[in-house]
Amino acid sequence: MSTKRIVVIGAGVGGLVTAIDLARQGMEVTVVEKAQGPGGKMREIDVAGAPIDGGPTLFTMTWVFEELFADAGASFTDYLSLRQAEILARHAWGADEWLDLYADQARSADAIARLAGPREGERFRAFCAHARRVYETLEYPYLRSSRPTPLSLVSRIGFTRLGALLEIKPYTTMWRLLGQYFSDPRLLQLFGRYTTYVGASPMLAPATLMLMAQVEQNGIFLVDGGMYQITAALARLAEERGVTLRYATEAQRIEVAGGRAHGVVLASGERLAADAVVFNGDAAALGAGLLGDDASRATTPTRPSERSHSLMAWTITARTEGFPLVRHSYFYSADYPAEFQDVFERQRLPQGPTVYLCAQDRNDHDGIGPDGPERLQCLTYAPSNGDTHSYDAAEIEQYEERTFSHLEHFGLKVDRRPDASVLTTPDQFHRLFPGSGGAIYGRAAHGTMSSFTRPTSRSRIPGLYLAGGTTHPGPGVPMAAISGRLAAATLIQDLTSTGRSRRSIVVRGQRP
Repeated sequence: MSTKRIVVIGAGVGGLVTAIDLARQGMEVTVVEKAQGPGGKMREIDVAGAPIDGGPTLFTMTWVFEELFADAGASFTDYLSLRQAEILARHAWGADEWLDLYADQARSADAIARLAGPREGERFRAFCAHARRVYETLEYPYLRSSRPTPLSLVSRIGFTRLGALLEIKPYTTMWRLLGQYFSDPRLLQLFGRYTTYVGASPMLAPATLMLMAQVEQNGIFLVDGGMYQITAALARLAEERGVTLRYATEAQRIEVAGGRAHGVVLASGERLAADAVVFNGDAAALGAGLLGDDASRATTPTRPSERSHSLMAWTITARTEGFPLVRHSYFYSADYPAEFQDVFERQRLPQGPTVYLCAQDRNDHDGIGPDGPERLQCLTYAPSNGDTHSYDAAEIEQYEERTFSHLEHFGLKVDRRPDASVLTTPDQFHRLFPGSGGAIYGRAAHGTMSSFTRPTSRSRIPGLYLAGGTTHPGPGVPMAAISGRLAAATLIQDLTSTGRSRRSIVVRGQRP
């Protein structure tokens, strides 16, 4: 068989992972990326000369990358330095009212018991046991499988394990399930935030997302040099395996002929012929026709009402004082349901925001910051209306005052300077990631069938494959990597198969 030429659009995590898996199988892989370097949503932003993570800040499921590098004949730890966090996150409801969750589940249970009483501590243990069972039930038949459907899920789990099927709770919302476990409203907020990892509202998302509790329990890791180093490691491995990375190179159109993808036309006019194309971008861009009318039938267009939330995202270098920050800190709003109604129903910035703050220079246990300005990423939820609404200076100023006044209520003062702060709004996210409306996570995981509505590795156009956080299995750094592995495995199967069947793929590996 002659060497197959593959073009990957987008050098985000999913695209780089796809390229690595294809290249190690002897394929000629070219990755085109419109930005000046790799990363996609895993951005690094220069603020007053300091590089700050401007994308994901949590690193979990490291086994996904360990398997990837091992399959490519490399060791992940040779490319990246990691250490496991002791404190998963600090959660605050007042200046002197806060709770740490720990890598040690027993310590977390004791902390919850001190905050909310012994019965809530026991309920936490029961909740975690349930989350572990859901994770173990879904890892192979859902997370690692390329074409999950309700029927295939039942088949892979097995009809003899009906109890396991019932435990995944697809017909119950996360908020309702949490109410069955916890009576303290603070704990409903704390564990409801797991749905925001995929851009969803806890009032609308299925309780299946409780599996995020087990993902965190398996370990949150701190990356020396920041999260962007994961992208740098992937890009380095890709080049070492023969992948051609072309930055500042924008794909304008996916070429489709005879009902099949045959190449990519660049904004410069250059044509890259290909035996197959992998699109690692927001799947909504394809459905909107942004990669050409011929490619628009590859996916179903995403309606604005189906989008996940967006963000108001500040990257800052500033001195802080007061509240003892750790690497990951959450400052909760007084009314969680109203906050998500603002974002999803009223399509406006929340009147009372929850604020997440990543202190990139902090460790995870002593609450002591650097002697001088520190690197911060400050996030609040926002509607994904970036294609229809422009955030003007007055609106931004008003909301910025609301956000940082909220932090001051918790005793945290952030000494911000205009020349040391960069804000990314939903309309700016939309420009960075066309077709998204500013949605960070693609389709929102709302409703019983939401787990099965994301595009999968195979698009509707033969020869065109999909990877990235907006495709199955979903958003987040490890999920995007799994999507890349699934795209590569599916593409290889299709190019080498002599049959016509379009079987599902399962990415094999060791359990964590």
